[in-house]
Amino acid sequence: MVIRPAACVVSEMAGEEIVIDPITALAGIQSAISLVKKAAAVANDLGSLAPVIGKLFDAKSVATKAMLEAKRSKNKSNMGTALQIEMALDQAKVFEEELKLLFMQTGKIDVWQKIKARQAEMDRDDAKEISALKAEEKKAKEKADEMTEIVLVIAIIFFLMFFAFVGVNELIDFCQKTRGCV
Repeated sequence: MVIRPAACVVSEMAGEEIVIDPITALAGIQSAISLVKKAAAVANDLGSLAPVIGKLFDAKSVATKAMLEAKRSKNKSNMGTALQIEMALDQAKVFEEELKLLFMQTGKIDVWQKIKARQAEMDRDDAKEISALKAEEKKAKEKADEMTEIVLVIAIIFFLMFFAFVGVNELIDFCQKTRGCV
């Protein structure tokens, strides 16, 4: 994964990178919170909020990944953005607690617990996948480094053989010219 100072790679799937600007991630999480609050004000039940709540968690995930990439880039302007995203994530966490209370008030805390368990399971799966991708990338890099070393050794051997050939050739020419090498 390539770290870009002005934008962050959010995911790689089948060789295709999805790039998001950290400011877009920040706006995404803020608009998702706003959307859930508006939908909650007019919704009859929690079930009708599910798609909107899903968008909130998607925006939170995108913002988290964008923030991590911005922090890793060590670019000062990205650090400011990372701080803004971190604050938005904190706001999302507070709002998540409000959602939890809403589930409690409607007697559906078991649904909330299932949602959180599913989220934790998906986060673990994502972490395993990322770990596997990193291991694969490391293995590919090691193989490339090994190939570079092999090519370097072959090149050195070739040059040594070339200089040995030239040296022997010069020695033979010298001996033939001076008729004194025995």
